Amino acid sequence: MRPRDLVSRRRLLQAGGIGLLGLTLPRVLQAEAQPLTPGPSLARGEGRNRQKSCIFIVQYGGASHHDSWDLKPDAPDDIRGPYRPIATKVPGIQVGELFPKLASMADRYTIIRSMTHGNGGHDGGMHICMTGHSAPTVETPYYGSVVARLRPSTANLPSYVWLQNLAGDVQPRYLTGGFLGAAYSPLRVGTDMDNPAEPGFRFRAFDTAADVSHERMRQRLQLLQEAQGRATRVPGMHGIGANMQRFQERAVDLVTGPEARRAFDLSLESSNLRGRYGPHALGQNLLMARRLIEAGVRLVSVTAWAGLPRGERFRNVQTWDMHGEGAGLGSIFGHGAFGLGWALPNVDQAVSALLEDLELRGMLDDTLVVMVGEFGRSPRISRAGRDHWPACYSAMLAGAGIRGGYVHGSSDRQGGYVRDAAVRPEAFGATLFHALGIPPETRLSPDGFTRPASAGQPVLSLFA
Repeated sequence: MRPRDLVSRRRLLQAGGIGLLGLTLPRVLQAEAQPLTPGPSLARGEGRNRQKSCIFIVQYGGASHHDSWDLKPDAPDDIRGPYRPIATKVPGIQVGELFPKLASMADRYTIIRSMTHGNGGHDGGMHICMTGHSAPTVETPYYGSVVARLRPSTANLPSYVWLQNLAGDVQPRYLTGGFLGAAYSPLRVGTDMDNPAEPGFRFRAFDTAADVSHERMRQRLQLLQEAQGRATRVPGMHGIGANMQRFQERAVDLVTGPEARRAFDLSLESSNLRGRYGPHALGQNLLMARRLIEAGVRLVSVTAWAGLPRGERFRNVQTWDMHGEGAGLGSIFGHGAFGLGWALPNVDQAVSALLEDLELRGMLDDTLVVMVGEFGRSPRISRAGRDHWPACYSAMLAGAGIRGGYVHGSSDRQGGYVRDAAVRPEAFGATLFHALGIPPETRLSPDGFTRPASAGQPVLSLFA
């Protein structure tokens, strides 16, 4: 073999980066490079051919459970707030009056009123919320990265997508794959006002460099494949070359083909359905999430930013961090961007539309819908609204075998502390994985012994 035919491992990896093809998504397709083979599924519905998926709605900032899922009408005025509970479709279950549509669908979801952990900061609380660990390390991966590692998409699509950014009060860990590596980080779509509710929004993640045509991309791929063909003659390089070639071919198909772009294109939906979800960022992001799950994405995280009321200037996407007039945000019970009078009706509209849409399409049995924030809000109301409160808060789950018309756990009279059936982060994470057909004890490390997907046990009473 001539020296010029030898390609070093390092040079091949450099050449193999799909950046040479002019793409802007260098890690999107690598999540199935080393699939694990965990034990048999523990989730109900075992034996069906369809894989489970998840839409995780993140109420970034910390949603007030007192005013949505766990009202305290008999508490003093400075605790209960102005909203009253209303009856739901399920006798004995009540929710807040700003959830009329969700109240009519209470037979489709479970409410957990006993979520709890000990970190009241946005950064620490979000890291706990999205990893399922009470004391995660800096590199503990988020749920989506674990799902991408263990249940990668079989379609020519990313396994893990995050719709709408988080703001600067948290470290950008949500954009990484943690210790699993960059291959399992999400494809993020939408930042601040650049989101699918805006008239000028255009999905750009699969755009090639301006000077790279599709034909030129194909030519570059051919050159790379020729280089890899020579490299297979180098000991130990055959498997690497084959994997890299597969990634490159999928990347080119992804960028030049119509399937993936169609999944992100909301113009293909009827105006009636788009209106049902709502004209705000949350509604349009949830509609996109449904399209992505339908196309084959495994987990879509959606930042539950409710958008802006007409005429209000943009601050950030922390809708639920409602510190009120003391922080210059207007009343927590008002109709501004940081008011429950704006946010809760938008959640009611968008989430009810999502559940109905998934059910009508026969997708709800295989799609887990989760809605929760990094913590709740304090019982007592002040000029600063309700403060951060991780000791007790609520979550909603639906689909993928989750019981409908069920309430798990309860809080005390003031909604400040868990009274019974506490659900800690480890149990919540294990429940999520269980619903997705992933045994929580599945090991994420190459040695097969350390770093389980979850250190908790699923709350089996949540399943039908």
